[in-house]
Amino acid sequence: MLNGKLALVTGSTSGIGLGIARALGRQGADLVLNGFGDPADIAKLQAELASTLGIKVHYESADLTRPADIDAMMARITAAHGSVDILVNNAGIQHVAPVEHFPVDRWDAVIALNLSSAFHTTRCAIPGMRARNWGRIINIASAHGLVASAEKAAYVAAKHGIVGLTKVVALETAKTGITCNAICPGWVLTALVQKQIDARAQQAGISVEEAKLALLGEKQPSLEFVTPEQLGELAVFLCSPAANQVRGAAWSVDGGWTAQ
Repeated sequence: MLNGKLALVTGSTSGIGLGIARALGRQGADLVLNGFGDPADIAKLQAELASTLGIKVHYESADLTRPADIDAMMARITAAHGSVDILVNNAGIQHVAPVEHFPVDRWDAVIALNLSSAFHTTRCAIPGMRARNWGRIINIASAHGLVASAEKAAYVAAKHGIVGLTKVVALETAKTGITCNAICPGWVLTALVQKQIDARAQQAGISVEEAKLALLGEKQPSLEFVTPEQLGELAVFLCSPAANQVRGAAWSVDGGWTAQ
């Protein structure tokens, strides 16, 4: 379905981003990965994806908190591989603290990576998409793009901002073959979430399984984690002709979190 398309997925060396990259690659899209990690591990991942999926897989190490690095990355991709057809803005970080104690540098870092980087990649990608009259921009927001949780001021602000940015881009491209949508996952069992579970288990003196259920029980009525594979398949749908008129949506995949 996506043969001949080039997909850039940020934050794609692990977790949600990697799940989405795999799903797009299975449909024939060539991939540009971006994210942090051990160079040897990333090279191994590139080779594995290219071999198993039969596609081209490139890697960009750009620091997405730096607009100049994003500009340079997008220029390199265009020069070497052609314009980006599918842009998935997934990269993100988290910091937890009450507002009055929230470190200013952490606020700036979360906003830069979780929100501003999506603006910069999008503004660079749209001209090429307009020239071809086809493009898919998929922003990975969060349940926290729709509702809030205490002590997550920067993350919630950034993810609400991503939902707003999604709507603006969708309106500005509404008469074109470009669509822009947001996916809003609830709890996904990534390495970062596993760390929270392990810490909760240790602090409460309970098993890891009990800590998982306690975490889910606070927010996610299904008591089941969303998987990167499920999010990847939704991204594939959003790239399909069936989604041509899905524009500016904030699509919840959260086990009922935001239905409460």
